[in-house]
Amino acid sequence: MRREILKYLERNSKINLQELAVLLGSDEVMIANEIAQMEKEKIICGYHTLIDWEKTGEEQVVALIEVKVTPQRNQGFDRIAERIYNYPEVNAVYLISGGYDFLITLKARTLKEVSEFVSGKLAPLDAVLSTATHFVLKKYKDHGAVLVAKTESERMLVTP
Repeated sequence: MRREILKYLERNSKINLQELAVLLGSDEVMIANEIAQMEKEKIICGYHTLIDWEKTGEEQVVALIEVKVTPQRNQGFDRIAERIYNYPEVNAVYLISGGYDFLITLKARTLKEVSEFVSGKLAPLDAVLSTATHFVLKKYKDHGAVLVAKTESERMLVTP
């Protein structure tokens, strides 16, 4: 039952409990108790609202920053990750495979703010060896939601 609840909540965190109970063939109170228990156990860590900021007129820059570090003895990557994720402008920190160790997502108002974060806060950390910054130019899909309107095919319809 938990897996099904989580699948629905992941797609729509505002789903009505009564509707969810009907979809799962269960009792509303049981669903509410199950969700409360998963929140208590930190299985559900929070609720997310996906906003298409381009449609609001708000200027915003999204950066993906790859970071290569030297892991610390007896603590590996965890201590470094903690230092990075505690910066308020950091949205996410992922330990990744490949040429870099971390992938950081960051939102800022300007390119300069991103640059200042990288040069003023990230690069000076002792464990950081190098960084590579990429800027998101356009979002097509985010958190499973398509953010662009489907385009009509420009091909002419050919009929016999």
